[in-house]
Amino acid sequence: MTNFFPLPITNVLAELEVGEHLYWHVGNFKIHGQVFLASWVVMGALVAASILATRNVQRVPSGMQNFMEYALEFIRDLAKTQLGEKEYRNWVPFIGTLFLFIFVSNWGGALIPWKLVELPSGELAAPTNDINTTIALALLTSLAYFYAGLSRKGLGYFADYAQPTPIMVPFKIIEDFTKPLSLSFRLFGNILADELVVAVLVFLVPLFIPVPLMLLGLFTSAIQALIFATLAATYIGEAMEEHGEHE
Repeated sequence: MTNFFPLPITNVLAELEVGEHLYWHVGNFKIHGQVFLASWVVMGALVAASILATRNVQRVPSGMQNFMEYALEFIRDLAKTQLGEKEYRNWVPFIGTLFLFIFVSNWGGALIPWKLVELPSGELAAPTNDINTTIALALLTSLAYFYAGLSRKGLGYFADYAQPTPIMVPFKIIEDFTKPLSLSFRLFGNILADELVVAVLVFLVPLFIPVPLMLLGLFTSAIQALIFATLAATYIGEAMEEHGEHE
C-alpha cells in the first residue's frame, strides 16, 4: 500500500504519543515527574511576577504592578459577581489561584517550547495537559464548595438535597459527582486537543497555517481558565445559598 506521508513526517507523527510519562518513585507511590516539573515552572513564574509587582509599590502603578493590580481587580469582580458582596472577599484567594494557575499553565503550553527539554521518558507539556492535574483542581473545587456549604449551614447543607422534593436526593448526589468530572474533562480535553492539533499542523504545514491556530489557542486557553474559575465560584455560591433565597 502506498505511503502518502513522507518518511520523516510519518516518524514524527508516530512520536506524538499520549500517555507516556516520566515517573518518580517515592516509596510505594509513582509520581508523574514531568507534571511536577512543569507545575513548578508555572508556580515559579507566578511567584516571580508577584515579587516584581510588590517589591516597589507605587501610588500610581505602572509596569508589572499595574498588570497584577488589573488581574486582582478582574478576579475580585468575577468572585463578587458569582458570590455576592458579603461572601466574595473570603474566596478571592482561592478563585484567583485557580484562575492564575490555569491561565499561566495554558499559555505556557502554547508559548513555551517544552519539547526542547529532553527527558528520559515522556515529554514536558502544560500541567493542564495532564488529566491528573485537572482532576486535582476539580477535586479541590469540590472540597471548597462542600466546605463553604457546611461552614455556612452546618449539616443542614445536606437537607437541601431534599429540596424541593425528596425525589431530588439521588439526582443531587449524582450532580455532586458530575461537577468535578465535567470540570476536569472539559479543561483537559480542550487543552490536549489544542496542543495536538497545533503540533500536527506545525509538522505538516510549518510556516503559515499554525500561526492563526496558535493565536486561537491562546484565546481559547484564556477562556478555559475563565470558565473553570467562574464555575468554581458559581458552585461555591450555590453551596452557601439559602434555599428560597432567590425565589
